[in-house]
Amino acid sequence: MSNRSPADPWSATSGWTTRHWLRTGMTVTLVVLAVLGSLSVWAMLRSSRITDELVDVRSPALVNAVRLESALVNQETGIRGYGLTGKEEFLTPYTEGVREEKTALRRLQSLLADDARDRADLATVRKLTRAWQDLVARPVSASSGEQAVSLAKARAQEGKQAFDSLRGALSRQQARLTRERADAARSLRHATILRNGTLALSAAVVLAVAVLVSEALRRGITRPLEQLGAGARGVAEGRFDEPIAVAGPSDMRQLAADVDAMRTRLLDELSVSEESRRLLDEQAADLKRSNTELEQFAYVASHDLQEPLRKVSSFTQLLQRRYGGRLDERADQYIGFAVDGANRMQVLINDLLTFSRVGRVLNDHTEVSLEEVLEHTRDALSVSIEESGAEITHDPLPTVVGDATQLGMLWQNLLSNSIKFRDTDRPPRIRVGVRRDEGMWEFTVTDNGIGIAPEFQEKVFILFQRLHTRDAYPGTGIGLAMCKKVVEFHGGTIRIDPHHRPGTRVVFTLPVAPVPAVTPEGGSST
Repeated sequence: MSNRSPADPWSATSGWTTRHWLRTGMTVTLVVLAVLGSLSVWAMLRSSRITDELVDVRSPALVNAVRLESALVNQETGIRGYGLTGKEEFLTPYTEGVREEKTALRRLQSLLADDARDRADLATVRKLTRAWQDLVARPVSASSGEQAVSLAKARAQEGKQAFDSLRGALSRQQARLTRERADAARSLRHATILRNGTLALSAAVVLAVAVLVSEALRRGITRPLEQLGAGARGVAEGRFDEPIAVAGPSDMRQLAADVDAMRTRLLDELSVSEESRRLLDEQAADLKRSNTELEQFAYVASHDLQEPLRKVSSFTQLLQRRYGGRLDERADQYIGFAVDGANRMQVLINDLLTFSRVGRVLNDHTEVSLEEVLEHTRDALSVSIEESGAEITHDPLPTVVGDATQLGMLWQNLLSNSIKFRDTDRPPRIRVGVRRDEGMWEFTVTDNGIGIAPEFQEKVFILFQRLHTRDAYPGTGIGLAMCKKVVEFHGGTIRIDPHHRPGTRVVFTLPVAPVPAVTPEGGSST
């Protein structure tokens, strides 16, 4: 059921979107501006046409009409003087007047070609001009001396009447041209007023449209977006219980409803997340306690197994020494299996004990010179190095912050692996490289041994993972797992370079040791 009131004038537009409002507003604005623009263009064209008429036709026509009258007056003055004296120098004004008359008539004929009344006035002037010239001017100017004087006196009265008629025609022509020029000037003033008015009205409409558009944008877009932004910031600040309501076009209201729906869902998800976080914290605490207990158990188990294992190993070795060769061959074989198993169990327990101590017991972080650690490791492996003929070279190694014992185990496991898994066809060649990559040292241990197949390059870092039988290569499968734990405990990473062939290249990183701050007295502080 609709909740719109029939008396509500905005009910019909309550469903309009921002695009609908903008399209309607732009259409109305363009129509109004088109009408005003057309009116302004018409007013400017009319003003321009009247100006052209006034400048190019009416004013030049009046000027040439006055010039024609002046030329005819000069002719009459010259003929009258010549008729009174008979002297030819008085014909000069007449001659110049005839020339000016032709120029003025030719110009007037061109200017007044589009107006029938003006053409009629010009025809009357030309007719009366020819009549006067035929009656007086030409006969007198063609005569000489006393004959010209006599002829002028004889036609003086008729000539005066003819020229007076011509003056009247000229006056009427000039009066009409003056009126037409005044009418054109008045029309120009009216057109200018209309043009200025339409331009002013257009400017006022543009200003009003700009104000209306600004207000419409403020009410329909800016203010709803501000309300929506305020609600979104409230949600971002954690005020999830405040609903988001926006007034404006339907799409803005719909957007606000969608954001409010997200707020509601976030509120629900937050409740679930809080519950999940609480459970996760409880599980993390349980897991931490379990890990602590497990590490303690591993340590205690490894430590407590040492004594009974030493007894088993000692007595089996004693049994082997005392009764070896006295029993049958199978009994000697069984005793050998027992001794070997006890020895391997003892090595495995020792390795597990060492593995469990990393990060728990062995955790003394100081500045450690890796040059010195590497030299100690080479001394510890001197027998293996000499027996295998291994050659170990290295770049100048830096000083890092860490546990010297753990870093010693790292070098010992990496170098002993390179020696152990050597190629039988060539002596081991081991190269330790280092380079700085921003805040980390990247170390490489490269050998020319048997290498690691690509599918096993991730598995070798898992505890007890072996790629070969104990008969081929002895060991417990803890070495690289120990290396991974040591490197990660120091904040680095370790991996196998998959592109190195032949042999194996182990790549690991350690953080760069921070530079001590120098105090003003010249000392240093950490």
